[in-house]
Amino acid sequence: MYADYPNIALILCAAALGIMLFFSVLVAPGIFKHLPIEWAAVYVRQFFPKYYAFLAFTTVLASLFLVDSLLLTLVIACSGLFFYSWLILTPQVNRAKDTGRHKAFHYLHLLSVAINFLNMIALIIVVWRLA
Repeated sequence: MYADYPNIALILCAAALGIMLFFSVLVAPGIFKHLPIEWAAVYVRQFFPKYYAFLAFTTVLASLFLVDSLLLTLVIACSGLFFYSWLILTPQVNRAKDTGRHKAFHYLHLLSVAINFLNMIALIIVVWRLA
């Protein structure tokens, strides 16, 4: 349908990657450093569903403009992981925190960080190959 418009896919993937890097490198470290823990927790709970939803839909849209099977596979995998993080993992992290299940919370949080890191690597590959 819209396939083989690599510049559009490049822009969308680069935007998603930029948002991820901006949050990970600049915003996240400052949240818990400069805000009281109660405010930081409220901010993070409000931010992450929007973050994952935006990245999920951005990568779905980017996938419509790709024909290279490797890049398409990477972008679809990212989309799936963003949807998983948004709809399944984030609520599980919140429930574990709310119910005082500290070990589960730490495991689930580590899983979310690992998924985010893998998605960043995948998007770096996609952007590098499309640039």
